[in-house]
Order: sequence, then C-alpha cells, then structure tokens
Amino acid sequence: MIQFQKNNITVFQSALYMTTSAIIQTNEAIIMTDPNWLPTEIEEIKSYINNIKGDKQLYIIYTHSDFDHIIGSGAFPDAKVIASKQFDENPNKEDIIQKIKQFDQGYYLNRSYSPVYPTVDIVVSEDGHKLELDSITMTFYQAPGHTDDGLFTVIEPDGLFLSGDYLSDIEFPFIFSNYQDYVNTINKAENILLNHQITTHIPGHGSTTQNQQEIQKRIDCSKYYLEQLLRDNGELEKYLSREYPFFEGMKSIHPDNKKMANQEL
Repeated sequence: MIQFQKNNITVFQSALYMTTSAIIQTNEAIIMTDPNWLPTEIEEIKSYINNIKGDKQLYIIYTHSDFDHIIGSGAFPDAKVIASKQFDENPNKEDIIQKIKQFDQGYYLNRSYSPVYPTVDIVVSEDGHKLELDSITMTFYQAPGHTDDGLFTVIEPDGLFLSGDYLSDIEFPFIFSNYQDYVNTINKAENILLNHQITTHIPGHGSTTQNQQEIQKRIDCSKYYLEQLLRDNGELEKYLSREYPFFEGMKSIHPDNKKMANQEL
C-alpha cells in the first residue's frame, strides 16, 4: 500500500482510484492528508501513525470534501484538522456522510469507527495563510474548480506540494464546481512552482513525483485540456485516451465538463 517513501515522507495509495494519503513527519508533529479508502487501508495507515507518533500532535489536511477524501476522518478523533473556509461551511455535510454510508452498505464494509464530517480547527480563508510548526512552514492556497472548497498546501523547507484532486497523472480535470475557477486554480499552481522551491508533488490520485519536468507536464496537460475544452470537435477525447491509461473508466466526465464550461461561457 506504500506508494512512495523517502526521508520524512510516506505516501499510502488505496486500491481504489489510486487515491493517496500522504504522511509527513516533523520534529513536533505528524501531518497527514485525506485518510482513505477501505477499512483495512485506514487501519494500516492508523497503525503506521501510531508507531511513529509518540507524543507528537497529528494534523490532518483535508484537500476537499469529496466523500472519498474524508471517509477515514472518524478513525482519528484527536487530530487537529486543517481545511478551507468553504470546507468548514459546507452546507451538504450530511449528504456527504450519507454517501459514505451508502458506499459501505453497497460493498458490505464494516469500519471500526463511525464516519463523521471533520470539525475544522484551523480554517484557511485566504491565499498565503501560513502555519509554522517548529522546523517547517505550511503555506495554503484556496483551490476551487474541482469542488468549491479545494486547498493546495506547500510544506517548506521540504519542497512538498500537496495538490488534492488537481494535477494528476491518471485523471484529467474533473470540473464539478466551476470551469473558470478551475482555470484560475491551475494558473495558481503554476505560480506556486515559480514562487516556491517545489521538489516533490503529491496528487490526490496518482503517482508522487520528484521529477520537475513531470510536475510541469501535469500543469501543461491540464492547461491544454481546459483551453481546448471550449472548442473541442471530438479530437480532445482521442488526446485523453492517449494520455490517461484509465480514460475508459472516466470518459463520462468529459462531456459533463464540456457542458459546464459552455454553460458558463
């Protein structure tokens, strides 16, 4: 289940949708993103954290409120939660928890905890919000477009960029909230690369990379897709099938993206 491990960084990957949970160890804290998916996977992550935690505080960064990214929240009741203001004020909290329950019912899954919508301790309401923890600084950026409550995190001096459901090597943009917001968020990601010394990119789905060309390629692919979406005559689907190995499993998202973009603009 461990996809990537180097120095103080460990990235777990679920069997479902290559969904990641990143764990970063610092001198005084453990930082995790989006604990997910399956009960056995959550237990493995929890066991790993318990083995390294000691008396350190656990922080969980929720990159956004899609149910698959908060599904493990109930397993970590003592964690301090970091998320966007929109995440904290989400009016659909009960609906999201219901999706978790429906998922578990559909696959006959038992969990050792009750699913809960996370209570946010540290609310990010603006770009550039910083949190300093002894040896590291976390800088947060709002990232709407996929959902309206997305959050980017940069951790320095480690050079980590946690992007949630953006800049994946296996998923093209899923625009569930707003097309123009998505465009602006990808431009913001490019500015993050210019303004921070990023060495490691960890997406919410897909592979962790320390290759600078690969990080830039993920930005370029998203920008190309978003630019071409408004003038697509059918060629874009061919491009997606070449670039993304699981496109057949997600191809229904593409016409939905086109519809949303054209309705907006």
